Amino acid sequence: MTIGQAMRPEIIKRVKKMLAANDLDAVICLSPENFTYVSGFVVPSQPLMRWRHAAAIVDREGELAFLSVDMEESTVRKNIGSNAIKVWGEFTDHPMEILADLIKDLKLGSSRIGIEMDFLCAGDFLTLDTQLPGVNFIPIERQLARLRQIKTPEEIDLMKRLSRIADESICRALKSVHIGSSEMELAGQLTTNVYKLGGDNFALMIVATGERSVFPNVGPSMRILKSQDICRVEIFSIINGYHAGVCRTAFVEKPPEYAEEIWKNLVECKYLVLDMIKPGASSRAIYEAFIKHLSKLNLPPIQFIGHGIGLHLHEDPYLGMYSDVPLEAGMVLGIEPLVYNTGYGFGMQNKDIVLVTESGSELLSDYTNTDQLIEIT
Repeated sequence: MTIGQAMRPEIIKRVKKMLAANDLDAVICLSPENFTYVSGFVVPSQPLMRWRHAAAIVDREGELAFLSVDMEESTVRKNIGSNAIKVWGEFTDHPMEILADLIKDLKLGSSRIGIEMDFLCAGDFLTLDTQLPGVNFIPIERQLARLRQIKTPEEIDLMKRLSRIADESICRALKSVHIGSSEMELAGQLTTNVYKLGGDNFALMIVATGERSVFPNVGPSMRILKSQDICRVEIFSIINGYHAGVCRTAFVEKPPEYAEEIWKNLVECKYLVLDMIKPGASSRAIYEAFIKHLSKLNLPPIQFIGHGIGLHLHEDPYLGMYSDVPLEAGMVLGIEPLVYNTGYGFGMQNKDIVLVTESGSELLSDYTNTDQLIEIT
């Protein structure tokens, strides 16, 4: 049994409850994250080529049916078991017309069906809607996103594993380089470690050293590490479509002036946030407490201190200035005390993955001790 197959029964149970609560006969999951959420597997090319539509339909009885492009048919069939599948030809068919045929085959031609309006482009929806005049399509993306916020025990176990992979990969990579190494060498070690430790993919690798450490989301360059460089390194390790992003900050040989003082503030922010995270806690109150502590050094604020994570890099809830939601047990959050531009020519960041437990919080990315900056010798 694969990781995804082990997680699927509880997830389908939750989807059935959502359908009943919204008086829906079925839901069509078209985005890569929601397809993976209900199916338990990733169609390899779906996240990369938007036109290669894959769809997973779940009805009120919890039965599944699938749409697949012909190029990925063998992969989908390997994972669907006895569930129905409809295959469309990439160069001969319109995927929405074949999806409409599948819906008719499932006797859902006159029904209420939830659909991801934030993913399907207008032209494709128009084709699908025209093919199915008896179907009342209901936007369902918010309800699906809400389901994904509260992780199942199996999802939590996977997020723990992913957090460890990302954390350890960065730590090993930083220990493998030295003055004279390039950012590209650091990146090579980092990605190799992700695979060695069991990840099946990675996303958003950030390697930002020296003067480049002030830039938010930059990849590696040929820049050479020099004494007193600050190095911001982040990566999202992936297994079966799930992400865990960790960021660590290091210095080369000796820290630049003010770096340790600023890092001390960010570490204090980390523990402040961890102490506040618990069921019922206000997401905005956590953010405001972070900003208040960050301001002790007159450091520039950011718009959020944390966010949900799972099948997407960033998910709700956000711990920020523009929303206020109560936290719940089972949420997995990325929290990241950071300041991109300290005013001294470098940026610093400490991103961790945290589980909201029944009584508080649990740090999942616990491989590296971040109470002090990591040293590159």
